[in-house]
Amino acid sequence: MGVQYIGLEQVTGPLIALENVKDVGYEEVASIRLEDGTERIGRIVELAGDKAILQVFEGTKGLSLKNTRTSFTGKPLEMPLSKDILGRVFNGAGKPIDNLGYIYPEKYADINGKPLNPVSRTYPRNYIRTGISSIDCLMTLIRGQKLPIFSGSGLSHNKLAVQLVRQAQIADESGQEFAVVFGAMGVKNDVADYFRKSFEESGVLQNVAMFINLANDPIIERILTPRCALTAAEYLAYEKNMHILVILTDMTSYAEALREFSSSKGEIPGRKGYPGYLYSDLASLYERAGIVKGSTGSVTQIPILTMPNDDITHPVPDLTGYITEGQIVLDRNLDQTGIYPSVSVLPSLSRLMKDGIGEGYTRADHSAVANQLFACYAKVQEARSLAAVIGEEELSDTDRKYMEFGIQFEKHFINQGFDENRTIEQTLDLGWELLSLLPKSELERVDEKLLNEKYVEDAASRFAD
Repeated sequence: MGVQYIGLEQVTGPLIALENVKDVGYEEVASIRLEDGTERIGRIVELAGDKAILQVFEGTKGLSLKNTRTSFTGKPLEMPLSKDILGRVFNGAGKPIDNLGYIYPEKYADINGKPLNPVSRTYPRNYIRTGISSIDCLMTLIRGQKLPIFSGSGLSHNKLAVQLVRQAQIADESGQEFAVVFGAMGVKNDVADYFRKSFEESGVLQNVAMFINLANDPIIERILTPRCALTAAEYLAYEKNMHILVILTDMTSYAEALREFSSSKGEIPGRKGYPGYLYSDLASLYERAGIVKGSTGSVTQIPILTMPNDDITHPVPDLTGYITEGQIVLDRNLDQTGIYPSVSVLPSLSRLMKDGIGEGYTRADHSAVANQLFACYAKVQEARSLAAVIGEEELSDTDRKYMEFGIQFEKHFINQGFDENRTIEQTLDLGWELLSLLPKSELERVDEKLLNEKYVEDAASRFAD
């Protein structure tokens, strides 16, 4: 057994300080034994000479300055991994909480991941079908991509997360497996129960590994949750050659836990009190998505974050947007009119979409449909702005047709049922029907041959109320 340190120098919030510590390293895990014999887990978060600062995962309540015994393991925090993690529910630190026993591991892995050589990355191709028209057509999710959802407090992002888990699947390819790793941070008990019940009732839980950190769990565990989830995803993708979709909600809760932890360490705050290293910390999570040479698997990320006061310039969505390859933005006005999912089309985009759609992936006309829908919906906003000034009666016939197109586009394309799972063919055909509400002369983003082939002459009758 290694050296045991008796007593503590200081206790501050979730942190403890030890002096005269030797031969230890940053991120090393420690076992902390209390006076009553119970044990807690801590890890080194700061070293200064022979002084070590440790964060205690279970909190510091009840720790004695004199009689607490600390011993170091010589290893960083690791979690047990095997394919049996699918169908299981874990807490934020990777320990099972579903009463199904421990995981019998094939290996243990550092939750911080391994540095990935950029040269070993493969450019993401092909797509993941979500069954949601607005995403599949206009901001297509590509395998190996990181595509966040920017939401607001009270919007239907939890409902959307459940639908994504239930419906997401890769294009049919023999011998390739698909699974979901779901990480929830700082959620209330009723929300956690909603996730679990939804996955169980829909029968997808057997292909989902869940990591749940509740709002009343320690903030330190909240910082570990996405790292445990991504470690599980990397193992399944790169060692078991599976295609893994990682959904993390809510990254704002994670960032707030990081801010609280940084404050307890006495670090100088940055914007809105967040630590100055928030960007690099978020990047250390988001950049764990991708495809690696030598493996046929992939890790695709959908981080979900709520924007305080719907402010897209808030540090968390702002920095996230710099790191990720696009974003899906939810709109409060659409949500209030009863449209689900309330995807705001114009500020949303997928930067990798162009290389994973089209012939051989989705359908040859996909790019043309998406471009034309974006262009037409942009003109809808112009017509609405004009109508707000001069009145709808004064609009030209073309502007009125754009107004009608906008109504039907939101009602039939963006809006779809929670249980409605559309194929990519259904989505693109619906897009053509909606575009056919406009005169051919207005569809300038589509070449004439394709337009004559796909244009629906009696489209207006299909959308008549």
